[in-house]
Amino acid sequence: MAVIVLALTISSCSPSGYLSRDEAGGPPITESLFSDKSSTISEENIQKILDGTYKMPQQLRVAILKLESSQRRYYWNSWGDEAYLRSQQAFLDSFTARFKQSPRIAKMMAIPDLLVSKSPQSLTSIRESAVRMQADIVVAYAINSDIYTKYRSFKSPNIKAYATTQLIIMDVRTGLVPFSTIVTRDFLAAKKKEELDVTEARNRVQTEAVLLTINEIGNQVNNYLKME
Repeated sequence: MAVIVLALTISSCSPSGYLSRDEAGGPPITESLFSDKSSTISEENIQKILDGTYKMPQQLRVAILKLESSQRRYYWNSWGDEAYLRSQQAFLDSFTARFKQSPRIAKMMAIPDLLVSKSPQSLTSIRESAVRMQADIVVAYAINSDIYTKYRSFKSPNIKAYATTQLIIMDVRTGLVPFSTIVTRDFLAAKKKEELDVTEARNRVQTEAVLLTINEIGNQVNNYLKME
């Protein structure tokens, strides 16, 4: 009988019959105990960042940059590099217009490719490029998109595009990233009569899908700037 009582007492300590970490006690762990030689932030600074407060400047000089992505260029290349470059400029113009809707944006500047290292394209090199342009924040974005075509007998084919845009805002003074978002949208349309071929229609639909993601991100950023 005494053995049974002892067994029940031990098993009641926890569902598994073992003491939990909280029940076992011990000092609280407040910093990493793992050695990481590749870390670029010291343990002391990690604590300062996590325990500190951040406030973005009221008036913002913004540097914007398109990051390289794994976006497929097949359809744009099929139509020509001119169409691809025109689409990329349209995306940059759309981002710029959306940001300028906020009264906090004092200036918008595109970071030229000449200022950013391509291999590797790191946050450090982006930040240093923004410093040279005297920007308060960096807006960096990457776009991925793809096309699906469904052919129909005696009708114009349906073309559907999916686009995913990622965006971060980095504070140049601190290197912190107070805002980030990923938005995916799709756009479905048929080939127009005035379009020369399906490739031209694909380019249009693909561009529309990307612009939908940019519009949504613009709304999110403006709301963030109002509350921050």
